[in-house]
Amino acid sequence: MSTLALLGIGAGSIGLLLLLIIRWQVHAFVAMMLVSFLVAFATGMPIGDIISTLIAGMGGTLGSVAILVALGSMLGRMIEVSGGAASLANRFTQLLGPTRVPMALTAAALVLAIPVFFDVGFIILVPIVYGFCKAAGVNPIKFGLPVAGIMLAAHVVVPPHPGIVGGAAIVKGDIGWITIIGLAICIPLAALSQVVSGWLNRKGYPMLPTTAEQFAAFGNSEDSKTSKASAAPSVGTIMALILIPLALIMAGTTGATLLPKGDSLRNVLGFIGSPIFALMVAVGLAMFLLGRNQGWNRERTNAIMESALPPAATVILVTGAGGVFAKVLTASGIGAALSQSLTATHLPLILLAFIISLALRAAQGSATVAIITTCGLLADAMAGGGYSPLQVALLTVAIGFGSLGLSHVNDSGFWIVTRYLGLSVGDGLRTWTVLTTVLGLAGFALTALLWVAVA
Repeated sequence: MSTLALLGIGAGSIGLLLLLIIRWQVHAFVAMMLVSFLVAFATGMPIGDIISTLIAGMGGTLGSVAILVALGSMLGRMIEVSGGAASLANRFTQLLGPTRVPMALTAAALVLAIPVFFDVGFIILVPIVYGFCKAAGVNPIKFGLPVAGIMLAAHVVVPPHPGIVGGAAIVKGDIGWITIIGLAICIPLAALSQVVSGWLNRKGYPMLPTTAEQFAAFGNSEDSKTSKASAAPSVGTIMALILIPLALIMAGTTGATLLPKGDSLRNVLGFIGSPIFALMVAVGLAMFLLGRNQGWNRERTNAIMESALPPAATVILVTGAGGVFAKVLTASGIGAALSQSLTATHLPLILLAFIISLALRAAQGSATVAIITTCGLLADAMAGGGYSPLQVALLTVAIGFGSLGLSHVNDSGFWIVTRYLGLSVGDGLRTWTVLTTVLGLAGFALTALLWVAVA
């Protein structure tokens, strides 16, 4: 099939998906599955490969996301029911004042995002965001949007996250320079995320009914009311439940960075630092520490944990469907056709790096795939251009920022953020998509200024 035809099918599939979800109110899971089938047929994918491709897309996404969402939801539910999130939120609100809480949360999110994957860190912080928002009397999007924005920015440009590390390996980029540049640019982006989110939130956005019910019930369930009658867990206990899994993950990523492959200590640290194991440890500690503090028996603890799963199910299914759509776009050749078309334009290399990564991000959804694919496409040009290690690092960071923008319906992160913050698809495009694109453009602009300065 010709490149033009593939590009037309790709653009049409995204347009149809938006129409189905926004205009015709088709459930996002059903809409993405339907469009995935249509794209597979339209691009001439062998009929025997269609179902296996869809299953691979669903399984590849849910292999990690489903477990993380389920465990993170259980941990958040126990923190909520015990009164811990509300206690923590009230304490920080008293110390910092309501006007400074969003800024403090955004700054903390940047630090936490360095060693922790975006989806894991955001899911862990959701109950805290809810608690702060309940204390301040605002919707979750007010505090949650800038937190999510800066966490994703760090995820795409700061090692040891997989996309930027994998891309650096392909182009032989210096991890040290990439880390320094990525962190230096993310600091002003944290402030920008706060400013842009405030501007986007100048008008109110209605919460989705399911999220509104979940948020309204946060801290007000019968379990929560009963817990309030007993002593709320201390702020130290709640902070420990949040920081312990983050510390474990940090240990794992540090070991992977500093120790050679095959080292036994690296393998041990990699195991205990895996997000799944770290969250399991946190859930186990919560069962013991919070359950003992609140006097929960095993039956009640299980009931509280099970009550976290129905809201998580929608997030899991929609996220998996996003993985299916992204897999079909990649397997059909649409992503490769887009990359080849842009490469033929002969733009300046740093601009081309950003545009290809941005286009791939928009076409297939995964920031990691966009970074690694773009680095693969431009590796020869970067190797043969006589660039210094610093310039190669800047090119790699530019690719990372390209993968930050245009997060929309084929990105699993879009669904995680919008569902937890209670945004409809249309409102998610008006807020989350705009925020990620502004941050990506700003990050690239700062990278380009450094490029000019060192050229």
